[in-house]
Amino acid sequence: MSYPQRGDRTPGLWSALASKAGASAESASGNLLGRISYAGEPAEPVLADGAPRLTAHMAAKNLATTEEVWQTDRPVRSGTAGEAVFAEDGEHLFYAVRLGPQPTYRERVRDLYENALEFTWSRGYTDLVRIWNLIGEITGRNAEGVEIYRDFCTGRAEAFAALADRFPRLSAATGIGTLSPGIDLCFLSAKPGRTTHLENPRQTPAYQYPSEYGPRSPSFARATFLRDQNAGSLFVSGTASILGADTAHVDDIAGQTLETLRNIDVLVGSENLGRHGVRGDGYTVRDLDQVKVYVRDSAHISTVRNICSLVFSPGSEIAYFNVDVCRPDLLVEIEGVCR
Repeated sequence: MSYPQRGDRTPGLWSALASKAGASAESASGNLLGRISYAGEPAEPVLADGAPRLTAHMAAKNLATTEEVWQTDRPVRSGTAGEAVFAEDGEHLFYAVRLGPQPTYRERVRDLYENALEFTWSRGYTDLVRIWNLIGEITGRNAEGVEIYRDFCTGRAEAFAALADRFPRLSAATGIGTLSPGIDLCFLSAKPGRTTHLENPRQTPAYQYPSEYGPRSPSFARATFLRDQNAGSLFVSGTASILGADTAHVDDIAGQTLETLRNIDVLVGSENLGRHGVRGDGYTVRDLDQVKVYVRDSAHISTVRNICSLVFSPGSEIAYFNVDVCRPDLLVEIEGVCR
């Protein structure tokens, strides 16, 4: 799969997905801000050829590795911050860190997030753009019998509450399962004044979910729009078959996939963007690119793939992963970027 060249993408920050059998995306052009490798085993974040690389266990061994590459027009400076790796270009920051397996996650996740938020704030990248929370055994139980995702959400919410004066608005995010214990955290942030965070009129904001979904609600917005010179990118959070706060079409993979796509279509449409003050014609679900599709049951992948092939553009970059979703009754989750 080729990477976008200068005539093909929005100036400033851009990205691509590629499948590489045991190889990294060395063909990428531009200055590398960061890489996320969805691989056959986990690894600690590293600086590889001067650029941060986060490696999450989301592919079966001996299968092709999918790598997401973030690039920029600007000169890049990279480094380490404790156990984290980062890169910055004066407008954008890429940050990645891994937390190994823990008996319980709340306190360690709170510390992980507070350190990450303090770091990006201290360097002036005060607008969170997009966060990925890649969580091993996401619907399993911790040592105290609490679901790991709920344990994680409590720590994350406590960190955001502690820094609410600096980060009053939540950004787009994904919380999805991986194939090994532990948590991989990665995010993009930007200098102030360029982001707008969106909700979906079909869905209760995640941070307002009732207590039946956990002691602390998930901390994310449904999408974030990042203005970039004369254009922009709309980052769509991990989206599932949820209406209001409830799972729709339980045990129906086709129904859940179609409902998820409807949710995205409304989220990115001109009416919803206008509701949030984002000018322009808006998008449709067909405009979604750099698509990642997470499917809980391997037997459902062909059904999901067939539906997506009828909806997404033939030119869209799409990767499929067989991993757990954040609720036991959710069968599929989809994310991507509209440019």
